[in-house]
Amino acid sequence: MRKIKLTKKEQWIEDHLEEFVPITGPGYDAIVAALERKKKEMVLNMRINRDDLEAIKQKAHKAGIKYQTLISEILHRVAQA
Repeated sequence: MRKIKLTKKEQWIEDHLEEFVPITGPGYDAIVAALERKKKEMVLNMRINRDDLEAIKQKAHKAGIKYQTLISEILHRVAQA
């Protein structure tokens, strides 16, 4: 059997599996509802200034996230304000 190489985060999860407990009832329902609200179901195509996009990419890189995720979060915050 071939051994799968895990990332550091995956290895941490495997090492701490016994600490996780299953969630049922209202807690589970709340998590499912939150995930449904976060589901991305629309596609947006837009033109953006090259310098602005590069600045967003740099900020996303510093934050350790993908730039599309950063743009989505910015749009979400503006929509909720």
